Amino acid sequence: MKFFLDSAIVEEIHYALEMWDIDGVTTNPRHVQASGKPFLSVVQEIGKLVAQYDDEKTVSVQTNPHSHNDYKAIVAEGKKLAPMSPNFVIKMPCTEDGYRACHVLSSEGIRVNMTLCFSPIQALHAMRMGAYYISPFIGWKETNSEDSRTFIEEMVSIRDNYGYETEILVAAVRNGRQIVDAAVAGADIVTCGHSVYKEAFDNPYTEMGLGKFKGFWDKTQYE
Repeated sequence: MKFFLDSAIVEEIHYALEMWDIDGVTTNPRHVQASGKPFLSVVQEIGKLVAQYDDEKTVSVQTNPHSHNDYKAIVAEGKKLAPMSPNFVIKMPCTEDGYRACHVLSSEGIRVNMTLCFSPIQALHAMRMGAYYISPFIGWKETNSEDSRTFIEEMVSIRDNYGYETEILVAAVRNGRQIVDAAVAGADIVTCGHSVYKEAFDNPYTEMGLGKFKGFWDKTQYE
């Protein structure tokens, strides 16, 4: 499974690349706003940083959400953004115009991440339209007591049944349990915030055991 960082904070991304060998980055308007930098400036900075580590690591960059009902505007923006970095994947929503834009861009060799997916049928149609990634949001669904593991499993089965090449990128992940659920369900990728990974990678029992080992170490001769 690949781990992506959901952020537009350059310092967080650098840390995740250096310490965790993160496999990619996803951004969205909220993260860009939190960066305090202009949209084009920060996404190009992220693209350059990620490319320094690996040309294969992707950066998902979202189109203007106000264009969700105008596929021609989405296509035009996608064509503007894609050449800015070889690592860019262009994000657009699972709307009728988003699917249409996905089909146009993917047919021209531009990779697309279909985001804000909340049902298997949305995922299926995105796959049909040539999506490179499909991003199901599970945190929001679980908040409303919906079963996210079955949701992911159905998408994986649909993809495998028909041989689509779309990778399933599970988003809105809020804790380590959800990361594991996505992995068990067969998702290709999860994307999480910096704090989610930090909390997931740590465990109080590990710290407790380390404390005991330190005590034994200090009472033992090294040579």
